[in-house]
Amino acid sequence: MTDLVNLTIADALDLLNKKEISSVDLTKAHIAEMEKGRVLNAFITETPDLALEQAKASDEKRANGSTLGALEGIPIANKDLYCTKGVRTTAASKILSNFVPPYESTVSQKLKDAGTVMLGKLNTDQFAMGGSTLTSYFGVTKNPWNLDLVPGGSSGGSAAAVSAGLCMGATGSDTGGSIRQPASFCGVTGIKPTYGRCSRYGIVAFASSLDQAGPMARTVKDCALMLGAMAGADDKDSTVADMPVPDYTQALTGDIKGKKIGIPKEYRLDGLNEDVQRIWDKGIQLLKDAGAEIVDISLPHTKYALPVYYIVACAEASSNLSRYDGVRYTTRVDGNSLDEMYENTRTDGFGDEVVRRILLGTFVLSAGFYDAYYTRAQRVRRLIYNDFVDAFKQVDAILVPAAPTPALSAEDMKNMKPVDVYAGDVFTTPASLAGVPGLSLPIGLSQNGLPIGLQVIGKHFDENTVFQVADVLEKMANFDKTPHRVKG
Repeated sequence: MTDLVNLTIADALDLLNKKEISSVDLTKAHIAEMEKGRVLNAFITETPDLALEQAKASDEKRANGSTLGALEGIPIANKDLYCTKGVRTTAASKILSNFVPPYESTVSQKLKDAGTVMLGKLNTDQFAMGGSTLTSYFGVTKNPWNLDLVPGGSSGGSAAAVSAGLCMGATGSDTGGSIRQPASFCGVTGIKPTYGRCSRYGIVAFASSLDQAGPMARTVKDCALMLGAMAGADDKDSTVADMPVPDYTQALTGDIKGKKIGIPKEYRLDGLNEDVQRIWDKGIQLLKDAGAEIVDISLPHTKYALPVYYIVACAEASSNLSRYDGVRYTTRVDGNSLDEMYENTRTDGFGDEVVRRILLGTFVLSAGFYDAYYTRAQRVRRLIYNDFVDAFKQVDAILVPAAPTPALSAEDMKNMKPVDVYAGDVFTTPASLAGVPGLSLPIGLSQNGLPIGLQVIGKHFDENTVFQVADVLEKMANFDKTPHRVKG
């Protein structure tokens, strides 16, 4: 049973199709691992009974010769931003702590249709606002590599669960790096696809022009399999591109000879962590060895990405979170008037970080400041977008770090100023603002034995090239460490 939780999705599908294992076997093994792994606090809601019911149905489909989904019988878990019909969805907040949606998000429905088995809902920073899960109402998730460290965020529960073998894959969401940074911290793979590749319908909104669903798993191929099932047009979301979804696994050719890989000079920050710099240099050399051409490029407006991101994201959060008023589907704290009820409900229901971002967003949208902050930020966002468009006229993909450091301790992060915490998004926000796809995969370990990931960035809707380059990099790096083996 222990061996089953170490399988990749691709290997498990092969064994399932050969009828050497069953979905019930796989699911029971992961449920047992979930129970052992509760010390990580990766799950907010566990659904073992539902998972076993779905696994049995999946096995019956195989036995009956029914048409199988692309991920038939694979146990996964969903970030607790994805609305799941009949299963509590909290966004890791007190204000939604008892919310049970009457509908299913498009992405989680697509994964159900593909035959996946849902083990439960994963911890996250509250409303996806944070890079550590420290802002979760349900407590911080611990990094399986070292329990004193954070797993990253906001998809920290997803990263930790995949890393520790509690699920085979997980959904995440990425607004400014919330898939890529925790993937780096926990030694797993995760991709933020192009904005508009996956539907946002039914995913609790943070910043609507930035939020994007994506998969997290152990390998590049597993992410390719999951994204293929998650992506596609949706009448319920007008921002989704109505275009065919490729079979991303076909991009995993193992050959990148002649591909041009850009290295932006602006990402070579003064004082960059030595381990991160070493792993980045290693990744560059591995791609050279694989026959790629390394090209120095410039993304000149990179230095403005962090302030632009936090203006735009907070402004959109201020608008999106106004719906949580205690009147409809949230926790309510009564008052002597309607305004007092609003104030009491939000004061009690929102955490400090959420309040901070709402206030920042409300300020930059207010009369007298709108043009000075929000309008200007949107103009600079276009310049950042143009930087990437121009760069991809010269190169096929870009290679940069996913995070400026390995995983940090929870204690250190609690004592950091908010602006210093926000600086952790320095390598991920530019791609988010431009809407281009970015994939983080583990390449090596720090001197303290912690995983460090690199980020492959591609053109709009060219996830195929991202997967192609990342697959070669994965094979060349041969990163085979896990928290199990590190501790064993």
